[in-house]
Amino acid sequence: MSKQFDVIVIGGGPGGYIAAIRAAQLGFNVACIDEWKNAKGGPALGGTCTNVGCIPSKALLQSSEHYDHASHHFADHGIEVKGLSLDLAKMVGRKDTVVKQNNDGIVYLFKKNKVTFFHGRGSFAAAKDGAYEIKVAGAAEEVISGKHIIVATGSNARALPGAPFDEENILSNDGALRIGAVPKKLGLIGSGVIGLEMGSVWRRLGAEVTVLEGLPTFLGAVDQQIAKEAHKAFTKQGLKIELGVQVGEIKTAKSGVSVAYVNAKGEAQTLDVDKLIISIGRVANTIGLAPDAVGLKLDERGAIVVDDECKTNLPNVWAVGDVVRGPMLAHKAEEEGVAVAERIAGQHGHVNFNTIPWVIYTNPEIAWVGQTEEQLKAAGRAYRAGSFPFMANGRARALGDTTGMVKMLADAATDEILGVHIVGPFASELIAECVVAMEFRASSEDIARICHAHPSLSEATKEAALAVDKRTLNF
Repeated sequence: MSKQFDVIVIGGGPGGYIAAIRAAQLGFNVACIDEWKNAKGGPALGGTCTNVGCIPSKALLQSSEHYDHASHHFADHGIEVKGLSLDLAKMVGRKDTVVKQNNDGIVYLFKKNKVTFFHGRGSFAAAKDGAYEIKVAGAAEEVISGKHIIVATGSNARALPGAPFDEENILSNDGALRIGAVPKKLGLIGSGVIGLEMGSVWRRLGAEVTVLEGLPTFLGAVDQQIAKEAHKAFTKQGLKIELGVQVGEIKTAKSGVSVAYVNAKGEAQTLDVDKLIISIGRVANTIGLAPDAVGLKLDERGAIVVDDECKTNLPNVWAVGDVVRGPMLAHKAEEEGVAVAERIAGQHGHVNFNTIPWVIYTNPEIAWVGQTEEQLKAAGRAYRAGSFPFMANGRARALGDTTGMVKMLADAATDEILGVHIVGPFASELIAECVVAMEFRASSEDIARICHAHPSLSEATKEAALAVDKRTLNF
C-alpha cells in the first residue's frame, strides 16, 4: 500500500518548498519530491534558483564586484592595493559553499516543519479513489498517494535552434556559473536578466564581453528612460551591446565559438569568442511529469494551464511558479506557493501580479514595480512623472556610486502610484518601499510626506515622489 499524504508537492524550488512548508504549518501531512543532486549525489533542495540561478549568480556577482572595486575604485578611497590577483577556483568554491548552505537550510526547514522529503523525480501515475498516485523515481522507485497535488517543477533555459547547450562552449545559466577560467572573449545572445548578470560577472573579472540582442531596443520590458540610463552605464563599463541583430549559424571548435550574424545596418558580421552564453528566455519544465497519465492540460508553450487561483483542469491539482503563466520569478513562485497552500486550507490566498517587483542585479542594479511610462501611454492613462538622480543624493556620493535615478509615475487625477523604476545603487532593496506603497494604494504625496533617514539612498525615493509635484528639495 502506498504512503498517504494530504498534500504532495512535486518540485523543491522556491515555489515548491515554500508551498510544502506553508501547507505543513496549516496542519496538513505533506510530502515534497525533488530530484536535484549535489556533487556527491545527495539532495540539493532549492531548485534552479538555489543551485544554478539566483543564489550562485548573486554570490559571483558579489565576489566580482569586490574584485572590480579593488582593481579600479579603492584608490579613490585612499586605499592602495599592490599585487592584486584573482583566485577563480576559490571564488567559485565560495559560490558553491553559499549554495550548499541554502540547500542544507531547506533540509532543516523540512525537518522543523515535519515535511516528508523524497529524493527523486516525481510523475503522475494514476488518479484513484479521489486521490492521485505519484511515482517517485529515485535510488529506488516507489509510489505515494496524495489528495492534493501541487506541481512546482520550474523551468529550463531555452536553447537556440541549431545551437544546443553543451555547457562547455555554448552555455546556459548553468554552464555560465561553472566557467573554469576567465575567458578572453565572451559572447552573449540575448540581453535578458540572466545574460546581463553573468556578462557583468565575467566582464568585471577581465573578459571582453559582447552582447547580441535581436530586439531594436535594450531591455524592452523596462521603462525606457531607465533602460537608456542603464545602457549608457554598461557601455561606459566596456560592455559592447549590439541591438537589432539577426543571428545566423553558430559553429564550435576547440578554439571557441563563431557566431555569424547580420547587424542592424544589414551588414554580415562574425563574432569569435571563447565562450558563448545563450540567454533568450526559459521554458516551462514538464519533462518526465507524465501529465497524460491523468489528463493534466498543457498550453501550446508546454506550460500547465491554470486559472487565477492556480487550479488546473483537474480537481485538487494545482501548479505554481515558472511552470505556469506569469513572470518567471522566484518570489512570484513563493507567493503562489503560499497562496495555494492557504486555498487548500479554505483560506483566501493572495497574489497581486501588479505589485511583483523585478530586479536585475547588474551594476548599476535595475529594479521596478508596476507600469512603465510606455505602458501608461499605450493605455491612454493620464499620469504625472517625477524623477531624482542619485548624483544629487548625499549617501550615493559618499558611496562613490551616483549612477542612475529613481522615477515615480502617479495617476494624474488621484495621485495613486502606478509604477516606480530605479537604476542605481541598491535598487533591489529600495524597491521594497515602493511595493509596500503600491499594495496599500498609496499616493506619491504619501511617500513625499514620510520622513526618510538622512543620509540614505531612500531619500531619492522621497525626492522622486516630490518631483511628481515638481517640488524636489535637493535637485
